[in-house]
Amino acid sequence: MAGSGSGSGSERSPLLTYRLCSSVSVEDPGPRGGRGAAQGSRKLRTFLGVVVPTLLSMFSVVLFLRLGFVVGQAGLYESLGMFVIAYVIIGMTVLSVCAISTNGALDAGGAYYMISRALGPEFGGSIGIMFFLANVCSSALYVLGLVEAIIDIFGVPLGQGTGSSIQVLPRSYWYELSYGTVLLLVCLLVCLVGASIYAKATFLIFLVVMLVLATVFISFVAVGPTVVPLPQGNGSLAVNGSFTGFKLATLRDNLAANYAVDYTTGRVMSFSTVFAVMFNGCTGIMAGSNMSGDLKRPSYSIPRGTIAAVLFTYVIYNLLAVMMCSTCDRTLLQKDYGFLRDINIWPPFVIIGIYCSTLSAAMSNLIGASRILYALAKDDIFGRALAPAKRTTRGGNPWVAVIISWVLVQLVLFSGKLNTIAAIVTIFFLLVYATVDLACLALEWASAPNFRPMFQYFTWHTCLLGILGCGIMMFLISPIYASASCAFLLLLLLALHYLSPSSGWGYISQALIFHQVRKYLLMLDVRKEHVKFWRPQMLLVVQNPRSSVQLISFVNDLKKSGLYVLGHVELDELDYLPSDPLQSQADSWLLLVDRLNIKAFVNLTLADSVRHGVQQLLFISGLGGMRPNTIVLGFYDNAAPQDGLAQHPAFEGSEEAMQLNFPPVREAASPKRLSAQEYVAVVADAVKMLRNVLLARSFEHFDKAQAFGSSAGSGPFIDVWPINLLRPDSARYADTCSLFLLQMACVLSMVRSWGRARLRLFLCVETGARTRGQEDKLRQLLKELRIQAAVHMVPWDAVVALHWQKQQEKRAMPEEAAMNFPGNATCISDEYLKAANQLILEQSPSPAIRFLYLPRPPADTSLYASYLRQLEMLTQDLGPTLLVHGVSAVTSTEL
Repeated sequence: MAGSGSGSGSERSPLLTYRLCSSVSVEDPGPRGGRGAAQGSRKLRTFLGVVVPTLLSMFSVVLFLRLGFVVGQAGLYESLGMFVIAYVIIGMTVLSVCAISTNGALDAGGAYYMISRALGPEFGGSIGIMFFLANVCSSALYVLGLVEAIIDIFGVPLGQGTGSSIQVLPRSYWYELSYGTVLLLVCLLVCLVGASIYAKATFLIFLVVMLVLATVFISFVAVGPTVVPLPQGNGSLAVNGSFTGFKLATLRDNLAANYAVDYTTGRVMSFSTVFAVMFNGCTGIMAGSNMSGDLKRPSYSIPRGTIAAVLFTYVIYNLLAVMMCSTCDRTLLQKDYGFLRDINIWPPFVIIGIYCSTLSAAMSNLIGASRILYALAKDDIFGRALAPAKRTTRGGNPWVAVIISWVLVQLVLFSGKLNTIAAIVTIFFLLVYATVDLACLALEWASAPNFRPMFQYFTWHTCLLGILGCGIMMFLISPIYASASCAFLLLLLLALHYLSPSSGWGYISQALIFHQVRKYLLMLDVRKEHVKFWRPQMLLVVQNPRSSVQLISFVNDLKKSGLYVLGHVELDELDYLPSDPLQSQADSWLLLVDRLNIKAFVNLTLADSVRHGVQQLLFISGLGGMRPNTIVLGFYDNAAPQDGLAQHPAFEGSEEAMQLNFPPVREAASPKRLSAQEYVAVVADAVKMLRNVLLARSFEHFDKAQAFGSSAGSGPFIDVWPINLLRPDSARYADTCSLFLLQMACVLSMVRSWGRARLRLFLCVETGARTRGQEDKLRQLLKELRIQAAVHMVPWDAVVALHWQKQQEKRAMPEEAAMNFPGNATCISDEYLKAANQLILEQSPSPAIRFLYLPRPPADTSLYASYLRQLEMLTQDLGPTLLVHGVSAVTSTEL
């Protein structure tokens, strides 16, 4: 820390020592702590509540001990330029603070409250922790600074056994640690009694600092030319500096920059290092806003008080810089930090100012750290970890948080010197400022109707400029520590994102996502769709999630990166209901999506029949260019549904499965919600609406982990039968439906969790046919489609012969008898279907899943039952099977 007083060569710390960045007010910002909160009212007005704490935070030791150094190194021109740059940076943040503080009711917590309520608990909690640590280190920083200021005056000179009559305090690491501990105990006692004691002295401290500042201005005029002895051991060849009074020659000599070696650190100064020192006297702008819990009218006081304080400090810094350059030679400015005391009309004035401002800053940061910790604990962002910090006295003072903060400050005091910590603290505060700008920028970009701040003098440009300015300043001070601080912030963000409980504050991310998604959906023109960029967009219609949980998880894999909608039809009529029954079910569906970790939307509808409900879902699901192009239905059979929800790994050992508002599964003897006729009609409706159709059978037995585990050697198989087995006389391998079937199987194999799965394509051929040519054509097609699959030739003469035999028997019969011939409806016999089913089982006994060709439902509705019966016989005992019907081209051989 750089010393105060005479600025002797015993100073051990850097130029950043005396930064007053007390971003937390001296008043208790906690909702129950301090004077105003304890009495259940807000009493502070603009001057005492905002102007005074902000001025004390921005002036303090930096004003008295570093401003001369800045103008001595940088010269008047560059110093004035530095002020402009620094105040532009903090000015942008001030505009953001004013905007947020005038947008609705502002509760206690200051910057932490603003950020957490605007950006959500992740940003709020992470910035709150960094804000807390910054205040802890700042409190230790000022305690050590005060110790060194006392030692410079009352300490025994280095290398001498005795000094003057007042120089009686011994010097050593342990002695100075003891002095700091005693001073910190004084701060602790004040904070334990309550912030109200310090609040009563705030105005008195402010008057003292203003009085000292007034004597500084008076001294420039009243004191004549003086020779000032330089501090001992500062490494300067000169032993004296000169206070010349107002002289044009002195001003000319100090106009240009003259960067030299700093006598306390031995390092050559530059624009960036001097600017970093000067910038510490420009921070502290959040002190007023952190009084929000005690302000009578926060939205009125914070903008006016903060802007007034910032403008006042800017004027004072510029006036002092001009006066110093006009009255002090460069040697005095560069080689004596405490020259203001030496030229003062009464030297103890500056010493008193330094002591008051430093002790004020130390207590302010200790109080502020405890209040931030209390606010974090009260919000339960970190759960039980901070639960003890919630305890308060009857007057509302969070004494446990005060003690925790005091212990941490004491630990920091053991470092003895805070060269590194001072830079980190500055960077932490700059991160807080940048995040406030980010919060305002996000609110502005989100265009939320409820973001209507009374303070209008800001735009997204000022917010962005504030973020860039704070970021540049951070890396200007220390690129290494700035990078480390950003990494620490990201780690906190990730930890809180996954560990913190949900809050009712609202999430700005949701508003931003909505704003951007709306714009991009409008840009997603369905007229510009191309087959090269086709992707599956699935609508899975679920009757009861308890019996469909395995299918829900499987479709999440099958959709890959496309749209996934979970649809459900509730049978009822709104005319006879007091309210919408779907509202009470929505939370259960959303919880199901969260626990299954699937990327799906939920769409519930109310209808008088399942068919009408599915039609509604197909019509209304999606938005713009993001609409389902494929519907997935469970298979219609007589199997009794099973409740697999409680046994699913996502709910195993959890009581949430019982809490979900889903009805129990249907008993085997209970009637179904829809008939076979209606089920096939739903499939027909989907085909008419140009939706691809997938019917999923036996997925209640699907277990991906078991399928992958039992095939550890060769990997699980995905079997594809791209032929219409219900129409063997007109089957082709390259029609629209077959290509869609191939595409869906390929999409499944491309999913990361199915990466080990291998595609097998079964080509049914008759003996004597040109099988080699068919196989070559199929392999060429697969090559053009970039689908890697093993092709298996399957002779099916005996199977297809059953079909032709029945056809011949039908032709030989009289016309009336042929009308009653079994299987006449679709010219397919039960014997053929059983043989085809057996053929599939023989070729592939136990794949992970099978893809079969689903023919279009018959146009004659009277044949629906026969159509469904044929599908059931064909897929009997095949295990998890997908019957696929495609209506649109989905493959492309072009680049």
